[in-house]
Amino acid sequence: MAAVAGLRAYGVKGPCWLLQGAWTLRAAAFCSGGLAANWRPESEPRLTSVRQRDGIRNIVLSNPKKRNALSLEMLKSLQNDILHEAESKDLKVIIISAEGPVFSSGHDLKELTEEQGCDYHAEVFRICSEVMMLIRNHPVPIIAMVNGLATAAGCQLVASCDIAVASDKSSFATPGVNVGLFCSTPGVALGRAVPRKVALEMLLTGEPISAQKALLHGLLSKVVPEEQLEEETMRIARKIASFSRPVVSLGKTTFYKQLPQDLSTAYYLTSQAMVDNLALWDAQEGIKAFIQKRKPTWAP
Repeated sequence: MAAVAGLRAYGVKGPCWLLQGAWTLRAAAFCSGGLAANWRPESEPRLTSVRQRDGIRNIVLSNPKKRNALSLEMLKSLQNDILHEAESKDLKVIIISAEGPVFSSGHDLKELTEEQGCDYHAEVFRICSEVMMLIRNHPVPIIAMVNGLATAAGCQLVASCDIAVASDKSSFATPGVNVGLFCSTPGVALGRAVPRKVALEMLLTGEPISAQKALLHGLLSKVVPEEQLEEETMRIARKIASFSRPVVSLGKTTFYKQLPQDLSTAYYLTSQAMVDNLALWDAQEGIKAFIQKRKPTWAP
């Protein structure tokens, strides 16, 4: 499979679930036609809704009555929607947003009581970790569009996305310490998005930060007035969707691959990536188009 082969080519080993056909997970159950919000069986609850147009897939957390809690079923639904036809050339960008005043309140605490048991708890955190790693390793960029409160695993979801655009009314917190459940897994994504001391203050106090502070510390890419949120997010998504998917996919993979490396290794990896990039048909088409002063025509 092209996406997995590409990840291997750049040394992304990842967990076995990702490299053993995860892109086609439950493929037999998915429709082969145009993307719609009904590819899940009617009997299953629709905790997320989906629409796709012009290469942009919009996934909406659609359980506002429960503050879009990342229950096990919500996580599985989100995983399904992200994985669906992930290798399709028609998919260029994914946007994750939410209904209601809360982007996501994090895990459903009713699922984390002793009555559920350790095995169930382990399954919740396993699937959650898979979703967060899936976002990072997905071949197309994933944008969080946040309007409201994002806490605990909801904040983790925002931190895991490649780009995050929020309204000025949004806020972010990792308040698990308040209920005796330290936000250890949200700390993985948070600690990689903001400076260590900022992450630890959020984790140790549980206090929320505003959208402006989140932008200042690197948790967000951009903050806009609420009425401009969708317009600005779609502007960014359309811009990305206008480019070559193979080039963008290679670039995203390479960026994350070089981040933890020392300077010499990072330049070695990215230099090789540039050479491989030049070998792509779209790269040569783009260069020719620039020289000839015309718009490039990317490969279908």
